[in-house]
Amino acid sequence: MPSARHHRAAALTTGLVVIAAALACAAVLSLVVGSRAVPFGTVLEALANPGGTTRDELIVSEVRLPRTLIGLFAGAALGLAGTVVQGVTRNPLADPGILGVNFGASLFVVVAISVFGITSLTGYVWFGFLGAAAASALVYAVGSIGRGGATPIKLALAGAAVSAALSSFTTAMLMLDVRAYDQFRFWQVGSLAGRGMDVVVQAVPFLLTGVLLALLSARALNALALGDDVAVSFGQNVTAARLLAATAIVLLCGTATAMAGPIAFVGLVIPHLARTVTGPDHRWLLPYAMLLAPLLLLIADVLGRVLARPGEVQVGIVTAVIGAPVFVALARRRRLAEL
Repeated sequence: MPSARHHRAAALTTGLVVIAAALACAAVLSLVVGSRAVPFGTVLEALANPGGTTRDELIVSEVRLPRTLIGLFAGAALGLAGTVVQGVTRNPLADPGILGVNFGASLFVVVAISVFGITSLTGYVWFGFLGAAAASALVYAVGSIGRGGATPIKLALAGAAVSAALSSFTTAMLMLDVRAYDQFRFWQVGSLAGRGMDVVVQAVPFLLTGVLLALLSARALNALALGDDVAVSFGQNVTAARLLAATAIVLLCGTATAMAGPIAFVGLVIPHLARTVTGPDHRWLLPYAMLLAPLLLLIADVLGRVLARPGEVQVGIVTAVIGAPVFVALARRRRLAEL
């Protein structure tokens, strides 16, 4: 007879299928809904024949399709990155920002605008990615100093210190260059709009590598959750495991931040939502987070288009409105649990 483990695996697999179906529906909704509604049949025609010339077909192929793909990719990256960060730091209130990713990307974007005069989003992508990677590497290097290497507490403290320093540099540069501020503020709020397929194509190699590394780190994260001593007793190389996880975080956060700007709370909230279904096993937790995060991001983006017609509310604002109360509730529940 099937064991309880087989029943649970079947139930979790069914859950993944259901979420994937909901994600497909959200993607279709993202292609249809906007300041100008496009019939579903026109959407299918535009996808089947990308060379269409009618207004609705151009809206789908040139505007909404890149926007939807960026929502899918950036959401998956943020969900995975948040889950890995919480696993490697053993801190359920951690998010990708704990490694200074957003602040590093922001500083490098400001440098691109102010120093190099770059005004295109394609240019921002590369500087944002380099900034995110540099900040994460710096945090890991600082957190590795001293006995014990990069422990969760040291990584959190190093992340807070580096983030504060990078934020100060960014603010100082913006105060000295009003032109840079005018351009930077549109990227900083976090948005899926205004990006083309060139941004998607540039991001895909980094995203796929990050996804692969994150999924490969599942067993290591399960071992690290038991504590370093227990992980070592199981034969786990703690330093190598953290390095693998950190590399995945850099690639995923850097890609998402460069594509869509610093979108808050997705990487914090989604792992908790996934954990209520899967439990602490990262072999299931990571795939669930990878599907739930883009589902949330696309729904938030569609809501932003509907709530302020004919304009729109940027997706970074919508996720902040959704995520802030959830963060407060999580913090209160954790504090009550510790009393």
